[in-house]
Amino acid sequence: FGGYLKTDSGVIGSQGYPGVYPPNTKCVWKITVPEGKVVVLSFRFIDLESDNLCRYDYVDVYSGHVNGQRLGRFCGTFKPGALVSTGNKMLLQMLSDANTAGSGFLAVFSAAHPHERGERYCGGRLDKPSGTFKTPNWPEKDYPAGVTCSWHIVAPKNQIIEVKFEKFDVERDNYCRYDHVSIFNGAEINDAKRIGKYCGDSPPAPVLSDGNQLLIQFLSDLSLTADGFIGHYKFRPKKFPTTTTAPTTTTSPVTTRPIPLKYSVALCQQKCKRRGTLESNYCSSNFVITGTVITAVMRGGSTYATVSIINVYKEGNLAIQQAGKTMSTKIVILCKKCPFIRRGLNYVFTGQVDEDGRGKIAPQHFVMAFKTKNQKGLNVLKNKQC
Repeated sequence: FGGYLKTDSGVIGSQGYPGVYPPNTKCVWKITVPEGKVVVLSFRFIDLESDNLCRYDYVDVYSGHVNGQRLGRFCGTFKPGALVSTGNKMLLQMLSDANTAGSGFLAVFSAAHPHERGERYCGGRLDKPSGTFKTPNWPEKDYPAGVTCSWHIVAPKNQIIEVKFEKFDVERDNYCRYDHVSIFNGAEINDAKRIGKYCGDSPPAPVLSDGNQLLIQFLSDLSLTADGFIGHYKFRPKKFPTTTTAPTTTTSPVTTRPIPLKYSVALCQQKCKRRGTLESNYCSSNFVITGTVITAVMRGGSTYATVSIINVYKEGNLAIQQAGKTMSTKIVILCKKCPFIRRGLNYVFTGQVDEDGRGKIAPQHFVMAFKTKNQKGLNVLKNKQC
């Protein structure tokens, strides 16, 4: 399945779309548009097995047919904005492993003139030592619906990038599902390297890159729009010390010893007693969510739970699966009875995240029954600067 597409525009879909795609397959599509034009590709729908590193089922998009730059790797239901090739060729490759999940993808492509810069086009490569990026129409009027902008910021090898938003107003949603700005370490859209996803009307905190490249992506859907944003970036020497002063501890003392993220008899022999308050545990936790326990299975001393998310207050690197409007995550309670959770009940969960994006909760982490009256306090914490 796959093929050569030599045309001005067309549609590409995974095998069997909209049915479930087959396991253990590799499909390659090679697109060629007329000389002098570039390929613009947009995903209309995507639903592949979800993994925060896209290790199992995924679609890769490359500029060119051989040894081209990878424009991104996609899986789950994360719909990237328009992807543009540098020349007149683009390659898509979809791989699935033995276990499949989802109805695949549907994408449309068309030929465009390079640098066709209408109000709908924005983004580009930024490699000067400092600069500005903004949404189309800023500040005269709202950004248009249905746009995608990707700014690729590249600093010299031994420098990092600092980004600050001066003004920010993007359609609000608890999970930023509609219009949003995502910032990634590196040069491509990759959920594992996402620093944050932002929407609403308060500017995100300043962002520092890990290395010398950042990708800032802005997406607006086809409905509501807002004022948009203006942001500035500058390069900084890599050796910049991130903590200049000793951090002041305003929270009640939290043990600084890293918590072992695995089951041990010693860990589970401690007295089962939660410490501090939700407030004192907020900053030391990687994630803070509220949710309903859908499944809870005890295995080898621990409880493995699937939680349907009510609200995310702090996401960290927690892997969140999305199906339509429902979002869920997998959590391991290291000591099966501490804290003890029941199926069908709502809780506030806080804890650490392992390298696979799974939430781990040890006896000393803070978990409590969630009641609607707690919501207000959680919203206040969400805006807390840790």
